[in-house]
Amino acid sequence: MRFFPILFLFCFVFGFSQNYSKDEKAVLLEAKKLDSLMTNNDTQIIDLFCSDVSFGHSNGWIQNLEDFKKDFSSKKALYKEIKQTEVSEIKKFKNTFSIRRKIKVSGLYKNQDFEMNLSLLEIWIKKKSKWKLWSRQSVEIKP
Repeated sequence: MRFFPILFLFCFVFGFSQNYSKDEKAVLLEAKKLDSLMTNNDTQIIDLFCSDVSFGHSNGWIQNLEDFKKDFSSKKALYKEIKQTEVSEIKKFKNTFSIRRKIKVSGLYKNQDFEMNLSLLEIWIKKKSKWKLWSRQSVEIKP
């Protein structure tokens, strides 16, 4: 079963347009990893965050790292699927990337099914040769 994650990463990385730089591909791979760890409710997700990370949710919640850890471990929200549908912008400034992307999300919130399309703005910073999420804002896309 160790082969599957390697095959998945291979397909994901080589599925990118050839127009992405090495750094852009690395940040986009971290964003995909974030989605995967969120879906699997994997506590390793914390390793992707800066210590002063900030989350702005589509419902108006604002979370810091401690709030995220508490809610994530309580399984207040469980994600069944997070599927990236578009990357509309990726910009670099020094050791920082901003990514605008869209995702389709389904899961359970307090045992109630939900499904929504979100537009995300994520800010990733390179710290000690690793890309870390510093800020993320989501907005629900209404049909």
